[in-house]
Amino acid sequence: MNQKENPKDITVEISGKKYQVPEGLTMLQAMWHSGLELTRGVGCLGGICGACPAKYRTKEDTKIKTALACQTQVEDGMAFSLIASYYPNRKVTYQFPEMKDPKQDLFRHYPEAALCRNCDACTVACPKGIDVRTGVWKAVFGDFKEGAELFLSCVMCSLCVPVCIADIAPNQVGLFMRRAQGIFFEKKSPQLANRVDEIADGKYNAEWENLLSLPDDAIQVEPIS
Repeated sequence: MNQKENPKDITVEISGKKYQVPEGLTMLQAMWHSGLELTRGVGCLGGICGACPAKYRTKEDTKIKTALACQTQVEDGMAFSLIASYYPNRKVTYQFPEMKDPKQDLFRHYPEAALCRNCDACTVACPKGIDVRTGVWKAVFGDFKEGAELFLSCVMCSLCVPVCIADIAPNQVGLFMRRAQGIFFEKKSPQLANRVDEIADGKYNAEWENLLSLPDDAIQVEPIS
């Protein structure tokens, strides 16, 4: 039986310095292989948490693109670097219980949303393939149901924020829609409401106190197979 061939080395440029790494690695794996210490920008490694936004270009295409570093494989001649996953957006604080019309309150908290220029830069920047521009316009026109569905796979990486020429934070607009849709417009589950009421009424207090009083070795957790 033939032995599996070792992957060949390729040349990549990480934050301006060239390294030799095996092909087939993701950007994050290439950084670890090169001995770079990563204290920020690493999270779930599954493309869900949005902690590792990166910019890159390839040897064949000098246009700078955006991606999640844990999900993007390196290739020979690629240059890339992690970027800050937080952008200094205007801090918005809102309380949904105090809102009467969240579709109008959107403009109170995010008035810049109506200034979208339809440039589509946010959609191009999104590593999850979300039609961000359409999602923002769904918010502007009050279509929270479809807008919330468009932003359902948003991981809040914020790569859409610095490319917006209207200074919109599209991911924050999407999060507002998702929250408002669930609170105000989705059909409520009576079973969930009943269970919440039971918890508030203290139905499970005795069981909870008993669980907290158990020693650690008395709590058995089944391993995940």
